[in-house]
Amino acid sequence: MLNTTEKINFSQEIEILKRKKNAVVLAHYYQRPEIQDLADFVGDSLALAKKAANSKADLIVFCGVHFMAETAKILNPTKKVLLPDLSAGCSLSDSCDPQSFKALREKNPDHIAVTYINCSAEIKALSDIICTSSNAKQIIQSIPKNQPILFAPDKNLGNYLIKETGRKILLWEGECIVHTAFSFNKLLRLHLQYLEAVLVAHPESESNILDLAKFVGSTSAMIEFIKSSNDESFLVATEIGIINELQKQAPHKKIIPVPTTENNSCACSECAYMKVNTIEKLYQCLLQESPEIILHPHLIKQASIPLKKMINI
Repeated sequence: MLNTTEKINFSQEIEILKRKKNAVVLAHYYQRPEIQDLADFVGDSLALAKKAANSKADLIVFCGVHFMAETAKILNPTKKVLLPDLSAGCSLSDSCDPQSFKALREKNPDHIAVTYINCSAEIKALSDIICTSSNAKQIIQSIPKNQPILFAPDKNLGNYLIKETGRKILLWEGECIVHTAFSFNKLLRLHLQYLEAVLVAHPESESNILDLAKFVGSTSAMIEFIKSSNDESFLVATEIGIINELQKQAPHKKIIPVPTTENNSCACSECAYMKVNTIEKLYQCLLQESPEIILHPHLIKQASIPLKKMINI
């Protein structure tokens, strides 16, 4: 880390390093605002996967969590992919270990495994096709109706897909701690306080939240819905980082974060893993070209098959 006496304009230095090294910085909507503002592209999992697949840069710096950077490496095996902090994990990804998932697959050999992109490279390699919250419904509907489906790792997204498609789906019992932290009782009280506000929610949220929502969709879909809606006030049930992009794309809309059960002054749903990355770590990452995502070539080959199926669809 830098000495506290040093004064560096991180934003300026990062821009210089990007040009010098032909680097692209990809950032998820849940990243810190200052990182989103510096990124060459900000998006959700599907959009970032597509950007990674089509990148012409020599160096890809992924400001997100570990599985996202792994995905970029899988889609760009010959390029150097960096993550500012390797400890940027994911509770949902951690809930699905490869050994147990493999055992479930072997127990249900007739099921096609549709796996949410929020999983490790090892889980992707054991899957038939990957999906994101943006395209999960489309992926499920593309599968023949007589084909049994196994969905992992998010049970809330899985239950939402069952309701939306009418399909019978075997679910892995995983969940995201960020999207299951919302307080239903606090939401009801907030709804009474802001009667005109429209509730929008991410499908990783629990069913009682989704049942109340006027719109359910991925982060990018939520932003587009709010931006194009005639309504002016919105209760938003997803990670607080979405507000930075909403302030840019819908500056005149009133955005009210749905509170969590935590007893603190903010009580907003915030992903601690996403916030591990900082602007200083991004600078050091570009400067040192480290930490680098390293995956075995065989794992990359196997994991790329279901990922490319998703992108082709």
